[in-house]
Amino acid sequence: MTERSDLLAACDALLQPERFRDYGPNGLQVEGKQRVQKIVSGVTASLALIEAAVAAKADAIFVHHGLFWRGQDGRVTGWMKKRLALLLAYDINLLAYHLPLDAHPTLGNNAQLGSKLGLVGQPGLGEQELCWLGQRGDGTEFASAQTLADHVAWALNRPVTLVQSSQTVIKNIAWCTGGAQSYFEAAIAAGADAFITGEISEPQAHYARECGVAYLACGHHATERFGAPAVAGYLAQQLGLAHTFIDIDNPA
Repeated sequence: MTERSDLLAACDALLQPERFRDYGPNGLQVEGKQRVQKIVSGVTASLALIEAAVAAKADAIFVHHGLFWRGQDGRVTGWMKKRLALLLAYDINLLAYHLPLDAHPTLGNNAQLGSKLGLVGQPGLGEQELCWLGQRGDGTEFASAQTLADHVAWALNRPVTLVQSSQTVIKNIAWCTGGAQSYFEAAIAAGADAFITGEISEPQAHYARECGVAYLACGHHATERFGAPAVAGYLAQQLGLAHTFIDIDNPA
């Protein structure tokens, strides 16, 4: 068991949210009980995750996508009322870290996705240098973009949207989890043969075909399933807490 303030301090020390220009508040978003014994981690603070955390008797929830975002309607109605009401009724703390969770060099979403796919590399591309560039960890190349797409689909257990390129061999691979379409041009400029992310928008298909760089959209949720349990599990071990990851399926 630990104090809420100690858990929050450990999160901030590990993820360093002050380094980032983000789209919403990082850290404690909803205050619950002062003492924490069990953490549930998940991708998004959805009603389904909160309900599962209640059933698991969690004192705190740690997520990548919290409740509050810049520019949203601030009224507590509809889905927001339901989520907040449940958190408050059971006195559960909600901690959310967005870009800081993407960026952590070993436990973050990008580092963990690279590990899941057997890639090694370094961050440094695009805005706030969140995008990674690297190669296959065993030193081999992918024979084609389709071979890479099949590998990613197997690793993530979901279909992949592939925009083929003129590349016959895939060696240099850039990746950034979630909705990172805007990083594609930086990946192209850095010499990537393929770019892996969660989503695709209309312009990226044309860029891929015209620039000869394969584009793989692998699911926003699917690419961001790994950072939250890695961080929460690490902190739970450090602080002597129980931890459970609950994956609420999302086709997006």
